[in-house]
Amino acid sequence: MRKQWVLMLLAICCHTVLAENGAVIEPLRIGVLYWSMNIPGQVAMRKGLEAEAERINSTARERGERQVTLLPEVAGDGASGIERQIGQMLAMVTAKPDVIIVQPTDNAALAAPLKAANAAGIPVVAYDQYISGGHLAAYVTSDNRQAGYLDGEYLAAQFPGPAPLRLVLVEYPLVSSTVERVNGFLDGLRDHGKAFMILKTYQAVEPVSGRKAGLDILRDFPKRDSVDAVFTVNDGGGLAVVDVLATAGRDEIAVASIDGDPLSVENIRAHRLTRIDSAQFCGPLGAAAMKAAYAVAKKQPVARQILIPVFPVTSETLNLYPGWQGPIPAPFNKPWVAKQPMWPGETAEIMQ
Repeated sequence: MRKQWVLMLLAICCHTVLAENGAVIEPLRIGVLYWSMNIPGQVAMRKGLEAEAERINSTARERGERQVTLLPEVAGDGASGIERQIGQMLAMVTAKPDVIIVQPTDNAALAAPLKAANAAGIPVVAYDQYISGGHLAAYVTSDNRQAGYLDGEYLAAQFPGPAPLRLVLVEYPLVSSTVERVNGFLDGLRDHGKAFMILKTYQAVEPVSGRKAGLDILRDFPKRDSVDAVFTVNDGGGLAVVDVLATAGRDEIAVASIDGDPLSVENIRAHRLTRIDSAQFCGPLGAAAMKAAYAVAKKQPVARQILIPVFPVTSETLNLYPGWQGPIPAPFNKPWVAKQPMWPGETAEIMQ
């Protein structure tokens, strides 16, 4: 009897499951490589992922199935974060978990660790960003092209007329998501007949580089009405850009951003520079990555690519936006001129 109690306690503490004959069923070990805990959207993704792991374990306990144990690591920001994540992923391959989930800090830098995981027979699920090189069992991300496109079509509606939009880009060309956002943004302007002139580009993806980009914009364009709009690829850097410009009194500049950070949503509510923020559903995105990894670990079929929709937060749609954790709202008609008048709100799954 005492032995049975010990086994039950072990099962509770270590996410193990007891078979009917009393044997211990070991949990699936899932390595999770996070990028940053300084970018709020990424923190929200982590919360969604870990909440889904708890849900999976609760259901598995009820059914007597294998639970999951997460093995988390955080890379950190900047060049040091990229190097740290390379080492973390190689160490994870050596540890031989059942699956690795990774939020890449750099598309190209993780190609060698991904190939090492492939050679070791460890499936890898990437979320938020892609890895260029090697084989991914699944890739889960926001529809980043849609995010940029929504920003572009909205600014086109906000700046009608033949005059070209004088535009500043705050980009980050090291990861797939931000590249897709810029491409979608420019396509959104073009598709809606809005001419534009890119005055200058800067790089920022987190608060320190965002503040620097904001100060550089003020230095390079000191006169009012010399810039019509600034597009920032995320709120991690974009919020700092807005703070710098707003503090300098440059409220004539329209800002379009992506992520849906609550502070950016409040800027829209307060009419503080930001006109549109294409918001991610960060919680559902993290949850989708965890679901995909669990399916892969159980050798169940899973879509090769999963695209989570983004939501266009503007002063006209604030009442429809539920926040980062969702749920994803029903489709609605956009209250501005657009070639695609309805926001669809659908998750897309690409099997091959």
